[in-house]
Amino acid sequence: MFPQDQEIFNILLASISEGVVIVDNQQTIVEINTAAEYIFGYKKNEIINKNLNLLIPSNYHKAHQKHFESFIKKGKTRTMGEVSDIFGLKKSGDIIPIEVELNPFKVYHKYYVMALIKDISQKKEIEKDLMLKSSALQSAQNGIVITDALKKDNPIIYFNTAFQNLTGYSRKEILNHNCRFLQGKDRDQEALNALRKAIKKGESCQVTIRNYKKDGSMFWNDLYIMPITNQNGVITNFIGIQNDVSKRVKAEEERNHFAKIFHESLNEIYVFDTETLKFINANFGAQKNIGYSLEELQKMTPLDIKPLYTEKQFRQEIEVLNKSNVDKIEFETVHKRKDGSTYPVNIHLQRSRLGEKDIYVAIILDITEQKNYTEKLEDTVEERTEELRVALASERELNELKTKFLSLVSHEFKTPLSAIQSSTILLSKYQQEHQQNKRDKHIMTISNKVTYLNNIINDFLSLEKLEKGKINYKFTNFKLSKVVNEVVYNANMLLKEGQQINYPENIDEISLYQDEKILELALTNLVNNAVKYSPENTTIDIDIVQNDTVTIFKVKDNGIGIPEKDQKNIFQRYFRAENVLLTQGTGIGLNIVKDHLENLNGEIYFESKENEGSIFIMELPNKAET
Repeated sequence: MFPQDQEIFNILLASISEGVVIVDNQQTIVEINTAAEYIFGYKKNEIINKNLNLLIPSNYHKAHQKHFESFIKKGKTRTMGEVSDIFGLKKSGDIIPIEVELNPFKVYHKYYVMALIKDISQKKEIEKDLMLKSSALQSAQNGIVITDALKKDNPIIYFNTAFQNLTGYSRKEILNHNCRFLQGKDRDQEALNALRKAIKKGESCQVTIRNYKKDGSMFWNDLYIMPITNQNGVITNFIGIQNDVSKRVKAEEERNHFAKIFHESLNEIYVFDTETLKFINANFGAQKNIGYSLEELQKMTPLDIKPLYTEKQFRQEIEVLNKSNVDKIEFETVHKRKDGSTYPVNIHLQRSRLGEKDIYVAIILDITEQKNYTEKLEDTVEERTEELRVALASERELNELKTKFLSLVSHEFKTPLSAIQSSTILLSKYQQEHQQNKRDKHIMTISNKVTYLNNIINDFLSLEKLEKGKINYKFTNFKLSKVVNEVVYNANMLLKEGQQINYPENIDEISLYQDEKILELALTNLVNNAVKYSPENTTIDIDIVQNDTVTIFKVKDNGIGIPEKDQKNIFQRYFRAENVLLTQGTGIGLNIVKDHLENLNGEIYFESKENEGSIFIMELPNKAET
């Protein structure tokens, strides 16, 4: 083609690393180099004088003709593929992506085009692979971040959509920041120390930490980090994979909480098989009271600790749980300890499931003290009845008061115990995650009722100590604000809708030398009564003043008040005004307060008008007489 320069021309063609294809203005191939032979799979003699369409996929022929004619007219060097992909056709029939640079030139008054061609198949595969990996990261359900370990403070250089959705932060707030912003101020976590050590050592690590979203809400993050090293072994990046495991952690906490309740309960709790009756589990309270270890109990049945039952009798007793819609049964019997001693018990039994196994769950109340206390209480009632008979000089009024008291005591114990029993049994039925609100409701019921019963028992015990003169007062110097803060804090838990307690003013500098616990008991009784006997959306005012000798406490409410005819008996033990008979209470709180104050040379009195409210006033010496 170029006789005078052919050898030089061939040398130049061979030295070019790109494929070279030269065509004339009719698109006839006039020359190719070795690199082009390699790219398209043709030998030079197979392609010379052939049309360029031989190297172009057939579906591109028509468009290529127009592009070529336009290029010849313009006569300027250009690169193809900047807007759309360009493809070549190999001898084997394979279609490959290529980059093409077109260079026009003129020899002996004839136009030619030299095409410099690169096979970019490998480049395209790499791009496709990167695109697929990027798409996979973006579509992953877990939050993913990549940090630059070669930059100061190891900043985030990549994050996926799941991470942004999980945390709620914007792109600007994430990129180029260290991941610690997710911890807020909560950076004193043990798991973080392990994470920092792993990053410092360039090691993989998996931890569960507390993180915080942009809105401030906390979530438990199961975080896995992995270092990425280059070919020289230098750590260039860290990949962090994050998973919100808040529900799992919460479920684990709930399981641990209920397991703790089960094992630490002072009541005896037994689980046994419905078929064999063999014990499966027993809590610490059961093991301690009955005297057997868990290993020993697991070889036994309830019949081994129930001397009053045969197997037939026991199965008949519990058969109702198997054949009807009865959820639970309750009965009293006697249990026998390992040492041979016996004790009365109240049994709450229900049928349940443990995995695939049918089981019975028995909650056992040792009612020894209750029995003894009932007997003692009955004796006390008789004594008080006699005292009232003499004091009131009326058998009829005495009997009415006694009946009223017994009914009251029965009601005050039975109602909360029934609520505790029902809530305890219902707890086991709400095992699904979405039933947490129901579990919380019953746990709160149990807590409130236990606190209420505990307060009643403490009141009765205080009565007994007062009667026998066994109270040993402990006098100390203390700030009055400490007592008031405790009383108001606890009373706030009892407030009805819209109720408010007005805190006393200017008491920070007031101090007393008295029995701190007795003062707290007395003030608590007055404030709690004000809350109990006042309607919603009312205020309770606490006013405290101190002079040189005494401190005066006033608790004012806007409640139901005390009927005038009942006011003379309001401090009598067990007495309750007629307008509060349907409200929980024992009628001994004010009596206890009055006795304590008199023992401390103080006094208590009140002003009240029915349906308008009451003011209770306590006066207590600033310094107790020791």
